Amino acid sequence: MDTLHRGEVEVRNLTRTFGSGGQEIRALDDVSFTIPAGKFVSVVGPSGCGKSSLLMMLVGLSEATSGTLEVAGAPVTGPDPDRIGVVFQEANLFPWLTAGKNVEFPLMLKGVGKAERADKANAALDLVGLQGFAARYPHELSGGMKQRVSIARGIVQDPDVLMMDEPFAALDEQTRMVMGDELLNIWERTKKTVMFVTHSLTEAIYLSDHVIVMSARPGRIVDRIDVDLPRPRTFEMTSTPEFTRLRNRIWEQIRVA
Repeated sequence: MDTLHRGEVEVRNLTRTFGSGGQEIRALDDVSFTIPAGKFVSVVGPSGCGKSSLLMMLVGLSEATSGTLEVAGAPVTGPDPDRIGVVFQEANLFPWLTAGKNVEFPLMLKGVGKAERADKANAALDLVGLQGFAARYPHELSGGMKQRVSIARGIVQDPDVLMMDEPFAALDEQTRMVMGDELLNIWERTKKTVMFVTHSLTEAIYLSDHVIVMSARPGRIVDRIDVDLPRPRTFEMTSTPEFTRLRNRIWEQIRVA
């Protein structure tokens, strides 16, 4: 790993096509951007613009047709949870495992010892506000709590970068706002680089240092917006003229994409 670029995400001239010949579909077209280490960046765009395809390539679960992807100073060649943590829309917890064992699971795959696994899982659960819930099974947890377990599992190996694909989309609005604040607390404490894919313009602005705006398919970068709102963020900011200006700017980009 290149320690000089630890936590940085760099995408250059990325293209992704599906199919072949006359059936070829271009999902992403010449996408380039950089996320500096320690920044929180959201990606927004119309449905089908390639946001999730982009994230899947960055976490090593899909291959680019052309272009380069580097995370933490090294090319992405496949899943690497030591370097890149990932949280999906669905928590995808194993129902037969407790919260603690779900968080331990990637460590077990690596052959980490039982005591060390438990210590690291408990520390990750503490970080997401689930102290004392390690022995609970998924059916005993609320939707928001399940997503906290999923986040804990994503960070238990202390990756440089956390990739999140609409992790709060299935939650009700109140829980979604609470989870957004919880995520910001985790980010403030860890200073990990976060790339957050979302359909919610309000969520993107509220959470982020920068918002990357993508066009309709084939997905291209049409804007990169700096969010200059002070931190810590508060719900009251969502009704300010500056917040509204940023949301309208993003909407205009998506509406005409």
